[in-house]
Amino acid sequence: MDSIIAFICEHAQHAHFVIFTLLILAGFCVPVSEDLMIVIGAVLAATVVPHHTIELFLAVFLGSYLSDWIAYGLGRFGGGKLMEKKWFSKSLKTKRLAKIQHFYKRYGFWTLLVGRFIPFGVRNALFITAGLGKMPFSRFLLADGLACITSNSVLFFFAYKMGQNYETLLNGLKWFNMGLFAFFAVAVIGVIWYKKKTRKEKSST
Repeated sequence: MDSIIAFICEHAQHAHFVIFTLLILAGFCVPVSEDLMIVIGAVLAATVVPHHTIELFLAVFLGSYLSDWIAYGLGRFGGGKLMEKKWFSKSLKTKRLAKIQHFYKRYGFWTLLVGRFIPFGVRNALFITAGLGKMPFSRFLLADGLACITSNSVLFFFAYKMGQNYETLLNGLKWFNMGLFAFFAVAVIGVIWYKKKTRKEKSST
């Protein structure tokens, strides 16, 4: 990963093309950190190529979003055959997929919306599982699009503002992701609690 970061920084003028390509490859379970690509893109926009800020943001957003489509397609059209491939069986743990399937059955739409904010290899498993479960593509686009534009915008803005403190930013990335996930998790729990309460009140009347 260090060599990839060095390559992107050395070719900052074309970084948006490189970052977009790497994010697309991530959809095929190539181990590329989406969060790191967003951070690098934002830092370069803030420090080296400010005239490419829009291109860099579009690269990280479209790259991330289209990458999710690829992972969904792999699950939908590749099905269980994926796990027969050595490459995918290493990247996608059976227990993780089973757990995600359980959450889909229990929480449906909210699993995708909240799960989009969880880094560290969970996202691709989430999207592939959505495909395996034949989630309607229109529903997938809506939930993932909403989560993707929100998470990418917040992280890009945060990284852009902290661009001068690159090392500090990378060290704090883990805590930022955890805080962002916690916020949305609390919001979803609140919605579920409110719906259950409303149903009980209706049933008692």
